[in-house]
Amino acid sequence: MNSVKTPRDHSLFLKAFRAYLQYVNSWMYFRKEHVVGIENVPINGTPVVVVANHQNCLNDPLCVCLKLTDRRMNFLARANVFNNPVFNKALRAMGLLPAYRMSHEGYAALAKNKETFADAESALMDGETVMLYPEAGHQDKRWLGNFKIGYLRIAFEAAEKMEFKQDVMVLPSCNHYSNYFHARTEMMLKFGEPISLMPYYERYQQSPREVMVEVNKLVRSRIQEMMLHVEDLEHYDAIDFLRESAFGRKFAIANGFKHNYLPSRLLADQKLVKDLQTAYEKYPEEMEQVYQDTNDLAAGIKKLKIRDWLLEKSPMAGAAILRGLGLLVLLPLFIVSIIPTCLLFIIPEIFLKKLVKDEMFFSSFNIGVSVFVSVPICLLIPMILLWIFAGFWWALGYFFAFPLMFILAWNYIRFFLKFIGTCTYVSRKNRAKVNELKAKRSSIFSRLNEILKRA
Repeated sequence: MNSVKTPRDHSLFLKAFRAYLQYVNSWMYFRKEHVVGIENVPINGTPVVVVANHQNCLNDPLCVCLKLTDRRMNFLARANVFNNPVFNKALRAMGLLPAYRMSHEGYAALAKNKETFADAESALMDGETVMLYPEAGHQDKRWLGNFKIGYLRIAFEAAEKMEFKQDVMVLPSCNHYSNYFHARTEMMLKFGEPISLMPYYERYQQSPREVMVEVNKLVRSRIQEMMLHVEDLEHYDAIDFLRESAFGRKFAIANGFKHNYLPSRLLADQKLVKDLQTAYEKYPEEMEQVYQDTNDLAAGIKKLKIRDWLLEKSPMAGAAILRGLGLLVLLPLFIVSIIPTCLLFIIPEIFLKKLVKDEMFFSSFNIGVSVFVSVPICLLIPMILLWIFAGFWWALGYFFAFPLMFILAWNYIRFFLKFIGTCTYVSRKNRAKVNELKAKRSSIFSRLNEILKRA
């Protein structure tokens, strides 16, 4: 017999902090956010274990937390971030629990997970939601790693403590991003159909590990179906280039997908990856050559410091002149906008490669620095000063203008980089190399289209 409980509520401070995170994350960091399958999320008060792929570190759980605002969320996070006593207390207050891993904290530390699992089970018994990542670490590519079964141990043991009278649900989900590394991109959070554990209770009591392995396989397959999973890691770079290039855009349009709408583009990318895999299985030698040529093309484009879209659009010198004039016209607005917002995502990004070795932490670093350093310095302090010396309405106006100034400054910088790329493309000294790349690109796309038709 199921019953819906009323979980603990967040304190006023945590509600305010979550609203602040929403302001930074949704108003400024991401250009657009998509939530698909929200109707699949069980009502608040149902014991739910949310399970997902893990590719973007802090952003993955943060996006879930900011979308499922109706419930008390509990997250399992790597134990080393709890080492500082102050952080330990703050993180636990926000619903984070330490997960100890043999590869990081050593075998002896694994015993401490017993307490963490007990806390997570108690949360489920109180009708709260627990989220974790069974890969036990983030991936550096768009693919799904092997799953540990710890999340199912938590779920089934919570059910056992409730005498198997309460259904515990596992909710498969996936995080997907148009780009992992930069601000002003798009993110998508997708929830699949929840899996009830109640039908497994009787068998679990007889063969617990066998049942957990079976359910784990089902959960992983559901998540793999939702996300972009590139299984061919040997040719990953070539596949990713083709997917991101004009070839991927034209493939999506030709197959009836909306390339500019991230949920639809994900479906198009899934089909493209699947078709490329089929083509490789049927014509391995031809596809091997296509992938090699694609890697050469990508290297040539990178060396010339241009982008694939320039080879597609082939702009003339006039385009560079127009872009330059546009930059001059907008320069005063850029200066006004960049002064108060330069610390927000822009300056931190300059130091990312020096300070952060794992590039999958780039966005987490950006978000963290902006939340705890940049925004307080650039937004909150000026707001307080304006309120004191100019009045409430000036402070409120600055609050709403701040994200707009950041967006303008960010887009100006991107526009400037496109201007530089266009100048490089139309430069006379690069003409021979550009023509060579265009010919190689045209050959690759033509051959690949022909192979995919045969496959």
